[in-house]
Amino acid sequence: MQNIANFLFEVGMLKRTPRTGFQFLGSGNESVAEHAFRVVCIGYALAQLDESVNENKLLKMCLLHDLHEARTGDLNYMNKKYVTINEEKAVRDLTKTLPFGDDIEKILDEFNKGESKEALLANDADQLDLLLMLKEHKDLGNKYADEWIAYALKRLKTDSAKTLARQILETDSTHWWFNDKSDWWVNGGNPRLK
Repeated sequence: MQNIANFLFEVGMLKRTPRTGFQFLGSGNESVAEHAFRVVCIGYALAQLDESVNENKLLKMCLLHDLHEARTGDLNYMNKKYVTINEEKAVRDLTKTLPFGDDIEKILDEFNKGESKEALLANDADQLDLLLMLKEHKDLGNKYADEWIAYALKRLKTDSAKTLARQILETDSTHWWFNDKSDWWVNGGNPRLK
């Protein structure tokens, strides 16, 4: 149990590990854990679109895909030009004492190979999270987001992710909460008096 407790404390480090690409985008910030949460939700949505997918495996890949960053940190594109991380060693070291360490290693190995349907969808979920974030920043006026969006789109592999990406780009990021203009807070008044 001590090793599992240590693992869970290590996972908590992802809440404090910043994603570093935002410094180049010029706006926003996010932790690796925040990113992973939406990737899992995207993976869940993609799994619902294809009954042949092993949903459990896909969700594990989405959940764990950046686990190594608790040890390595998040490297952006520029960092990766000069710094090489040993992701395999980080994963090996963090899983070697866990009773379920082999499962994590197998899941991450399959994710990184990117050959199975689940791995393709999990990698697409990772890119779709980036795309969603970029669309949010574009809607707020970030002039650099469009160029980044073009590169994120090129990395998508599955038809379902490409279709979802088109819809994301056509949807205002505030639509989910600001679409109903009849709400009391838009038109004034006290909702308790109605």
